[in-house]
Amino acid sequence: MQNPETSLPKFGLNRFDYSSPQAFAKDARRAEELGWDCAYIPSSPLLAKDPYVNLAFAAIETERIVLGPLLENPVVRHPAVLASSIATVDELAPGRTILAYGAGDTAVRLLGKRPARVAELEEAVRLTRALLVGDGIDVGAAKPALLRHARAVPVWIAAGGPRTLQMAGRIADGVFIRVGRHKANLGISIDAVRTGALEAGRNPDEVKIGLIFHTIMTDDPERAALMSRSMAAGYFEYSPMLFDQAGFVWEGPDVEELKKQVWPDFHHAADLAASGRLVSFLSDEIAEAFALFGTPDMIAAQLNQVLDLGHDIDVVVPHPVPTPPLAGPRPDYIERFAGEVIPKLRALREVEVPPKDPAT
Repeated sequence: MQNPETSLPKFGLNRFDYSSPQAFAKDARRAEELGWDCAYIPSSPLLAKDPYVNLAFAAIETERIVLGPLLENPVVRHPAVLASSIATVDELAPGRTILAYGAGDTAVRLLGKRPARVAELEEAVRLTRALLVGDGIDVGAAKPALLRHARAVPVWIAAGGPRTLQMAGRIADGVFIRVGRHKANLGISIDAVRTGALEAGRNPDEVKIGLIFHTIMTDDPERAALMSRSMAAGYFEYSPMLFDQAGFVWEGPDVEELKKQVWPDFHHAADLAASGRLVSFLSDEIAEAFALFGTPDMIAAQLNQVLDLGHDIDVVVPHPVPTPPLAGPRPDYIERFAGEVIPKLRALREVEVPPKDPAT
């Protein structure tokens, strides 16, 4: 008898009910029951409640799901504070926490700060990782800094630019990449991580890869197509090199002029269909290169194309678009993705494995 075998990454989500620690814990437990593998929480002091209090409540209420902030930054919180906080959560959820770092964007800009530079982010991650494994670190104090309650929590970095990707490959346990889904951009980004690992004398296969995708789940194909164009424009707005690497050309009005009609940007506009109409000149090929979009069947097929590229992907984070509120009622995205997209993707990935020869 042949045995069906599937090859799927883990799936994580970073949009839950964050209105209270109890609400997040309830949502994380529901996600765990539905089959999600990871429950993440944003860290932005002025916009969201303390992530580690929320994570502690969720740790007590769950048994399997991985928990952690997505994303932290070394500008708002000192690396030692972050190490202490996530180690405390790991005591409540042993072996199922991660700490994900980024340069910081909205969380720091709202405080009048600038995002961390690559060297600053690297230094913070090195310090945090060392503290979490119990190493004493010379910080210029009377004695080396030592985290008394150290826990071996994995530290990831979210990266998109080549320098940050290579740096992440040198020092991180895993790297979250958000560059869309075009094979050129994914390949170049993953190669940069592997290059960084090799430069540091690491085995690149030991650096885990996570992919973050803007995900537009709707049964209205026309609306999905418009919103996917707004997502593509957002990538061009901030990372035009992604168009260059994919061989695309921006053939419309200057993006800086178009931005005057969109607030705050093409990824977060109040009406993504309307912002998509502004860039309707973008081709179907370009629209297909960045977001996951459409019905559950379409999204499963798009994810299957990504997995067919052959990269070893540890986790996929399908970020819902439009971004739901941080608190209060949300769409049924948690249920629909787990109940409709993942089973369809699993069916597409099924492989008939020939029975082993008893003589071998």
